[in-house]
Amino acid sequence: MVSTFEMILRLFVAAILGSVIGWERERRDWTAGLRTHMMVCLGAALAMLVSEFGFGDVVGSKGIVLDPARVAAQVISGIGFLGAGTIMFLRNEVIKGLTTAAGLWTVAAIGLAAGGGLYIEAVAATLIAFTILIVFKPIENKFFSKNKFKSIRITLLKNQVKFDEIERVLLANNLSYREINLSPSLEDNMDIMKISIQKNLAKKDENVFSVIEALGKIKGVQEVNF
Repeated sequence: MVSTFEMILRLFVAAILGSVIGWERERRDWTAGLRTHMMVCLGAALAMLVSEFGFGDVVGSKGIVLDPARVAAQVISGIGFLGAGTIMFLRNEVIKGLTTAAGLWTVAAIGLAAGGGLYIEAVAATLIAFTILIVFKPIENKFFSKNKFKSIRITLLKNQVKFDEIERVLLANNLSYREINLSPSLEDNMDIMKISIQKNLAKKDENVFSVIEALGKIKGVQEVNF
């Protein structure tokens, strides 16, 4: 049985390590930020302490067998509910928040490690996770963003838009499309067109606003979203 001081120390270490990951999420203005990550890591550490030492008074009693992993194991599965809450499903099949959800799951594991007294492993995991979030983000943007398709969503009146005019605007701005989907809108007289484009509109030689403006001027087009 470890001392009370050791248990409190583990809780503090877990909270501090959680704050490291939480700070990175906070500075990116995510809802699950500094305090959320600290609370998750602290709670996971406490769950580990309860799992490991919380049933010492009944150990040895007839018919009682202690499984020190039982409570802690529930953290790994239970944290999924909190992680799911950070994932946002936006328009045009865009999903955001997966990294934050994965971060919460990792922070919970770090908390379990700290609660179990695995200080070196907990610190190492924190440093590795922090490196992944900080260092690999610009690398991912630089080398892999070209493979991510962006979408243009156009709300248009049924049977009143000449599709060749839309294609003409795209070609005029050096935008090649991967696919075009046309589906009925919730409004009876409207359709929704989704165009997956292969070129990044954020480049200097292209103008997002000019493309949106040109599409918006086409007769029958009601709304353009990029």
